[in-house]
Amino acid sequence: MTYRTDYCGALRASDAGRQVTVCGWVGRRREHGEHLAFIDLRDHTGIVQCVVANAHDLRAEYVLKITGTVRPRPEGTVNEHLPTGDVEIGDCEVEVLSTAEPPPFPISDRMEADESVRLRYRYLDMRRDSMQRNLRLRARVNSALRNAMDRQGFVEIETPMLIASTPEGARDFIVPSRLQPGTFYALPQSPQLFKQLCMVGGLDRYYQIARCLRDEDLRADRQFEFMQLDVEMSFATQEDVFEAVSTAVIAAVEAAVGETPGDIARMTWLEAAERFGSDKPDVRFGMELVELTDTFASTEFKAFQAPCVKGIRVPSGGDTTRGRLDALTDMAKRWGAKGLVWMRVTGDDPGLDSPVAKFLSETELRALRSTMQAEAGDLLLLVADERPKVRHVLGLLRLELGRPPVNEGGLNFLWVTDFPLFASIEDGRPVPAHHPFTMPHPDDMEKLESDPLAVRSQAYDLVVNGWELGSGSVRIHRHDVQQRIFGLLGIGPEEAQAKFGFLLDAFRFGPPPHAGFAFGTDRLVAILAGEENIREVIAFPKTQSGLDPLTNAPTPVDERALTELGLRLLPPAT
Repeated sequence: MTYRTDYCGALRASDAGRQVTVCGWVGRRREHGEHLAFIDLRDHTGIVQCVVANAHDLRAEYVLKITGTVRPRPEGTVNEHLPTGDVEIGDCEVEVLSTAEPPPFPISDRMEADESVRLRYRYLDMRRDSMQRNLRLRARVNSALRNAMDRQGFVEIETPMLIASTPEGARDFIVPSRLQPGTFYALPQSPQLFKQLCMVGGLDRYYQIARCLRDEDLRADRQFEFMQLDVEMSFATQEDVFEAVSTAVIAAVEAAVGETPGDIARMTWLEAAERFGSDKPDVRFGMELVELTDTFASTEFKAFQAPCVKGIRVPSGGDTTRGRLDALTDMAKRWGAKGLVWMRVTGDDPGLDSPVAKFLSETELRALRSTMQAEAGDLLLLVADERPKVRHVLGLLRLELGRPPVNEGGLNFLWVTDFPLFASIEDGRPVPAHHPFTMPHPDDMEKLESDPLAVRSQAYDLVVNGWELGSGSVRIHRHDVQQRIFGLLGIGPEEAQAKFGFLLDAFRFGPPPHAGFAFGTDRLVAILAGEENIREVIAFPKTQSGLDPLTNAPTPVDERALTELGLRLLPPAT
């Protein structure tokens, strides 16, 4: 028996006169006279209209097999919004393959449904066009990534899911061992150490579309479990990594949208921070941060007597209401600023209307307007404080006021390079900005002990439209450099062995120079699909609170299972 000869969404005017059999779900039923009805039959390819006699017992989401003849729709009834809108199936014989209860929400992109309900009935949500489109887009992206890596000579290797707990940026998910009571596995936050061991093993070029798990707070671009393209290369420089990863990303974009994004631009971390207030800058729009510290170097206005003063210009923002300005000021304070200075630009001289204008000299006001290239009708927003805080606050304000939808204006990929090796000094010791195996920039080696916060690393991020896709680095493979870094961090030989022993042991046997990268495929697919939330491109995601409404996970475990594992639950903390 053949269930179908054709897919619903594949029928066209050229099929007129042909007998076909299609299968799918009832989308809509519209009565047409006393004995006929129009049935919109839906499968993953689309919808076709079927003219069915005595269809009173057919309900939404019934599964049908319909055999009939393709014919042109009568004049005046063509649906230009459907690819199949020129035709319908007539003379229909209907077989009900499965009945259905009324769904908890309409299976239509035109109807909104609460997300918790959608996730509780995710298998119904998947029938919607947008979810079908997103999940199939994801499959094309994964296929394109694999093909691109294969063409470049990379070997796909699966690394383990049950590993030892390692010090990474987030909390591990812990798995108790039954065979070794009192001990635990961890689920991998990344395959980082294993892929470096592959380089020691002489595999030269490794990749994996890896499942990673991190017990961290969830948000629009973050889930407990996520997928990433993981890459490592031997005898490779930063430039080699850029070429390999760029090739894969461009292939994925071309497979997804049919267009090539072109060469990927580059920007140093320092330039990104100074111009955009972010290490993942969205370069699709202006409103760049303008340096004003020298402009107010001799000011008598105490609020501007700070190590750094910067501002952003909001074109045509001069009509912003006072209520909105107060709200922006409150935002700036929540983000850490002492306050926010706003100025409306007028046509007068010097043409800056602000509650603080009276505290500034005309020379300062004119210099401010000139430096910011302000025009009448603009709004200026200024922050004064320590430089990192000024950049951070203005960077967030810039996004609040100017960020377009996720993929509006095309895809602007960007390599961000030369990240700081250390993020801060705590208790007299530097704190790594990445993991402690990141190679310092060769030009900054002499600063490691004398000025560690000035040391750049050979670390890099790939950014698109203000989203961080992923990061990577050239790894330390030299014992002397690794010992210097461990010494700066206060990690002695015993601690290093306890935390990273199996990697350090392997490095005793001739590690090659190597470098790598990993980027989140969930995020890439979301951007390509035009979705602001990665849950829309994941088949079975968790909610923002970490729950799975479909399976009700997490759930309590049977007392017998806990006993087998040697575990006992403590009463909830009060």
